[in-house]
Amino acid sequence: MTTWPTDMPGLGWGADYNPEQWPEHVWAEDVELMRRAGVNLVSVGIFSWAKIEVSKGEYRFDWLDRVLDLLHAGGIRVDLATATAAPPPWLTTSYPEMLPVRADGVRLSHGSRQAYCPSSPIYRDRATALAAEMASHYRDHPALAAWHVGNEYACHIKRCYCDTCAASFRDWLSSRYTLDQLNDAWSTAFWSQGYTDWSQVLPPRVTPTFQNPGHVLDYDRFQDDTILELYKAERDVLKMITPDVPITTNFMVNWTFGALDYWKWAREVDFVSNDHYTESQSPDRHVELAMSADLVRGLAGGKPWLLMEHSTSAVNWQQRNIAKLPGEMRRHSLQHIARGADGALFFQWRQSRGGSERYHSAMVPHAGTDTKVYREVCQVGAELGQLTGVVGSTVDASVAVLYDFQSNWALQQPAHPTQDFDYFRHVFGYYKALWEAGVTVDFVAPGTNLSKYSMVVVPAFYAVSDAHAAVVADYVAGGGHVVVTYLSGVADEHTRIRLGGYPGAFKDVLGVWSEEFFPLRQGETASLDDGSTVSLWTEHLHVRTADIVASYADGPLPGVPAVTRNAFGNGVAWYVACDLDGSGLRRTVENALSGAGVAVSRPGVELVRRKGAVSWLFAVNHTDTDAQIEASGVDVLSGTQVSGRLTVRAGDVVVLREEV
Repeated sequence: MTTWPTDMPGLGWGADYNPEQWPEHVWAEDVELMRRAGVNLVSVGIFSWAKIEVSKGEYRFDWLDRVLDLLHAGGIRVDLATATAAPPPWLTTSYPEMLPVRADGVRLSHGSRQAYCPSSPIYRDRATALAAEMASHYRDHPALAAWHVGNEYACHIKRCYCDTCAASFRDWLSSRYTLDQLNDAWSTAFWSQGYTDWSQVLPPRVTPTFQNPGHVLDYDRFQDDTILELYKAERDVLKMITPDVPITTNFMVNWTFGALDYWKWAREVDFVSNDHYTESQSPDRHVELAMSADLVRGLAGGKPWLLMEHSTSAVNWQQRNIAKLPGEMRRHSLQHIARGADGALFFQWRQSRGGSERYHSAMVPHAGTDTKVYREVCQVGAELGQLTGVVGSTVDASVAVLYDFQSNWALQQPAHPTQDFDYFRHVFGYYKALWEAGVTVDFVAPGTNLSKYSMVVVPAFYAVSDAHAAVVADYVAGGGHVVVTYLSGVADEHTRIRLGGYPGAFKDVLGVWSEEFFPLRQGETASLDDGSTVSLWTEHLHVRTADIVASYADGPLPGVPAVTRNAFGNGVAWYVACDLDGSGLRRTVENALSGAGVAVSRPGVELVRRKGAVSWLFAVNHTDTDAQIEASGVDVLSGTQVSGRLTVRAGDVVVLREEV
């Protein structure tokens, strides 16, 4: 069994290809333009269910046969979709009970995509039947390189609340709890919520006021498992029929999405794929891209992964869809490669003429090939052809960031001390400080053995089990350095508060305790005695064994510790009990890095190394000013020998095969 698209000639370069949107005479032109652009891999058939299965059990593959034959003749490999991402109208009108239901009881209609309840046996039956037909028909097609199951699971239907889901939820719960255990885990003694029969348990639908936190979190877990089971059902059909063809589905690890626990999902794919779109108005969009890519590499266990979708220029779904400047698409593509991707694909090949994504950019824009976008596509395709030696190499990191999708779910619930907290943005603040310090990081799951890292950041690890808290404590006791942020350790895995003072699970390792949270008002700030400014969050912290690094100079808690450092066993544990501004956060992170023996460089350009038989240094200049770095080797894209000093032009990318 291979764990990468078969017979790939190098780094993957291509797009979603949707020939069903175009008359057949365009297809041959598409293949010729793909060859000119260096395209070697395309995803096909993602949204073509209605054209493949025109009525129940009536399949028409002739058009798709011709498409795959053309692609194969052009030397282009195919990541073939099971086409199950968007049920056709004939299916949803025949079986309206398969449509998803909102928490307020409204059943949604067809007319877009992902119009199905994840618990629906009808959808699952028809989806697996289609997957089986696809696999049987194309099992021996020479273009077939990989299977693409579904598409962006839970992108639109994150949770369904129908009666079918209710019954499945009860089954899911009864396999994990007795009724007494459920009542204890959910603290149902509060507000007279005690259950005496399983039939009384419903999804967390719209209620008069706040819902039960444990109930909501378990429903999130149930729906995550249910959606994953949909993917696995199709995957298992494909494996039975085509055991040697690798299988994936595209994750959405980025600033827009967090509804699935991708640590679990990553164990179920043959190779990890991701879709990433930048926040086009953000000046830090390239830093968020780096964070996403590092997190995907963590999900892949450090192995190469595939960027299944990004954009050549503007997208269609943000408030303002800003076009990318010349060179920006190139930088973004090579950034993903630098951080572990062995391929970079786009949505989509040819920009749609109609439909809701008609303004989403593509490799071939509405204006055609005599455009900035297509010329840059051809340039990057040629450059990736020069980087075949990078394939299979990996990225090393000495610092890790613990990322917990389920703490994010818990913290998104209402009735917390502040509703302004954003888990992803919080993690991003620490990631940005590390990025600016020139430090490459790994992302790790709760419970991961941390011993190989010099330092670990633990941001807002809120709903933490005893076992996962012990992993962090053991790491520090064994000589590790950790930075723990506020809202960590506060609750157990059922969101029940840990008593005896915050931060609960981490009090001992941090040598502190808090008696009360003091979130700040909107627009309010406070100052620390080291000159830092804080907003959003403060807390009434006491030290036991910890040293005080910084205290509040004003605000609601003058004189109270805000940042501490504690010797624990053979290691050191920092606690940041406030929401530091950029400069204060950088200073704290860099002090922790120095204490852990991690070099801080602030190189001025983004530097990442991939290592295999040789070392590849990627230098990405996101600024409008030329920069110089110390480096030696061969500039692969220009063939220039570099000895000791490398100039990276404004907006440019250099890939150096280093001399070691």
